[in-house]
This record gives sequence, structure tokens and C-alpha cells, in this order.
Amino acid sequence: MTSTPSSSRTAPFEEHGGWSDASVRVGAPPPSPAGEGTEAQRRRSRIPAPLFCLAAMVTVQLGIALSTPLFPQLGVAGTTLLRLLTASAVLLLATRPRLRGRSARDLGAAALLGVASAGMTLTFASAVARLPMGTAATIEFLGPLAVALGFSRRLGHVLWALLAAAGVALLTLVGGGSGHVSASGLAFAFGAAVCLGLYILLTQQVGTAFSGFEGLALSLTVAAIVLVPFGAAQAWHGVSTSAHPWAPLLSAAGVAMLFPLAPYLLEMTALRRMPQRVFSVIASLEPAVSALVGLTVLGQVLSPVQLAGIACVVAASAGATFFDKR
Repeated sequence: MTSTPSSSRTAPFEEHGGWSDASVRVGAPPPSPAGEGTEAQRRRSRIPAPLFCLAAMVTVQLGIALSTPLFPQLGVAGTTLLRLLTASAVLLLATRPRLRGRSARDLGAAALLGVASAGMTLTFASAVARLPMGTAATIEFLGPLAVALGFSRRLGHVLWALLAAAGVALLTLVGGGSGHVSASGLAFAFGAAVCLGLYILLTQQVGTAFSGFEGLALSLTVAAIVLVPFGAAQAWHGVSTSAHPWAPLLSAAGVAMLFPLAPYLLEMTALRRMPQRVFSVIASLEPAVSALVGLTVLGQVLSPVQLAGIACVVAASAGATFFDKR
């Protein structure tokens, strides 16, 4: 079977070895028998499932957009470190993962996933500091698309790869608006794409070895530890020189609630109520959502040609997923 581009950094690829059931994927309890659901659950059931998926993408991109004002004070690495520290602390308290009885292979996979997560978050934040969000998110999305096409045995998927390549060319080789393309920003964005591809592959292994969010809690803890040498000095300088030291800490913690924590709950709800394939097609809109958030929150204007490039990558991702052979 082939793999398909999945959600905003969290949901694994079900089709080639990931979690096969949404409730297992997120560690959710089995559905309640008919008539035993709460009023809140009944109200949620009336909300269309795709709206939860879209809300997760918007929350992720808002978290990224609201991180950028912290970069001048805390630094890119410092902001990323504080965000990961907060997220890992919350997940550790919530899941209390058990290490006893775990094999070295499972723990090693969680550690490698943490390294990939650290690289992904730091390189993407570095890209966003230099590029418009839509540009950075589109290039990063090449990671899951490459994994999907790499596991494909269908010649037709070459066409989707060519369409994605054309989109990247339009996006990066043509300027306009406030979309100036930085060479270093592109390097970080392509680095984030590589890390995201590795993240997806490692998530499958960790997802089968750990229940619920235990593996994620361990991997985020490793990610935070990996980033300490890169971001600790920046974070300490930003906090210690602030007239109100708690302000940047609270801001970073708030951003961590937007991403990565809040999207997990939204994606959990969506994945329990819709097929993975449909979820993945909707998630292909993430580069477009990122460009829209960049415009509305940060005032980043892309040229029509660059928007066409984003559309090409979105179409390639959705096409590779929708026309995937089952």
C-alpha cells in the first residue's frame, strides 16, 4: 500500500504501518454505547468533522504566526525551546509514560523521533523568520508528499511530483508582494521538509510501540533536551533582560497551547469521525491555510504567481491522496 500526506505534523500515515484505528492513534477511549454520551458529546457530534480538521490547521498556523513576535526578544531557538519545554511538560504530566519494560528498540525510536522533531521545529521556525509563512509551509509540505510518492508504485504519481516541483519553482523563483525569497530561508525550509519526512516515518514505529500520547510525550521531551544547547542562552537572555520576565515565558507557554497541544484534540475528534483518506485530502490545504494566516496576522502578501505555486503543491498533495490506489 502507499502512504498519503497526513495532517499538520501529528497524524501518522495509517496506510503503511501506522496506527490503523483513530481511537488507538490518539489514545482515546472507545466510543460510548448509544444513549450514554454526554450532552457536550452530542453537541460535538452535530459539528461536521471536516471543521475540526480545518480548525486544527488554523490553530497550528496561528501558533506559528504568534511565535514570530517573540523571535526578536527570545531568539528563534529560544522561542522554540520554551515552546517545546511547555508542551513536553504538559504531556508528561498528562500521560506519565512508563519506561519500565520498554525495549531498547522502542525507546531508541522515541529518541530518534525527538531528534527529528527538534530539527523540524527549529528549521521551520528559522524558515518562518526569513520567509513568508505560506512559502515556508509549502516547501516543508514537500516532506510528507515525498514520503507518499516514495512509497507509491504507480507511474501516474510522477505527474503529481512534477506538479509539486512546478509549484515550488513558481513559489521560489518569482518574487513579488512581500514575498522576498531568502536563500537561507529556503535552506531552512527544505531542511524542515527533510525532518518532517523523517518525523512521519518514525511516528509510525513509535505509534505502534506506545499507547496514546506516551511516545509523543517522550519524543517531545527528547526534542526539548536536544534544543537546550541551541536555545537556552537566547531564552535566558530574553527573559533576564525583560522588564517583565514572566511576560515572554507566559507568551511562549500560550503559543505552545496553540501548537502543538490544541491541534491534537481537534485532530483526535476529526479522525474518530472521518476516514483517514478524507482527513489527508483536507490536510493538503495546510499550505494555503498558512498563506492565509500569514496574510491576516502578519500582513504577508504573496504575488499571484507565488499563490499559483502554492495551489500547485496543494493540488499535487490532494491528487496523490485522492487518486491513491487502495
